[in-house]
Amino acid sequence: MRIPLLFTTITTAALLGSCATREPAETNQTPATAATPLRGTYWVLHQLGNSAVTTPADSQELYLTLSADSSNSAQGQAGCNRFRGRFTLAANDQLSFSPLMSTKMACPRLALESRYISALEGTTRYQLAGDTLRLLGAPAGTQVVAQFHAGTAPE
Repeated sequence: MRIPLLFTTITTAALLGSCATREPAETNQTPATAATPLRGTYWVLHQLGNSAVTTPADSQELYLTLSADSSNSAQGQAGCNRFRGRFTLAANDQLSFSPLMSTKMACPRLALESRYISALEGTTRYQLAGDTLRLLGAPAGTQVVAQFHAGTAPE
């Protein structure tokens, strides 16, 4: 009689042990980082079309900010000229800019400024991933016209 009792005890212990909760295994995956907000962020231009953009020592950083309030104002620095205008956000990550007004100072990098303003005005969509903003334009909102990284606004 002791063998069936021993068998029942071992079986019960094994079944209960298999139901015990266990600590989740550690993973090497990092949690997905939340995207930086589109509005109210100081976006520093890093790429225009297929060309990398660097800020020369004697120039100001090229950037874009979109107001966090309902005014939908856009502003930024195109090199030595500042610009301002309005933007419209619609469904499906659609983004467009009104014609942008800028100051008209003569600059050595005026061609880059013109390309930057044209890229903004040609924007039809955007993609936001982490701290990177990509503006897309023609054809059909699939071509990256400008790429930005979240930065820190100068004091």
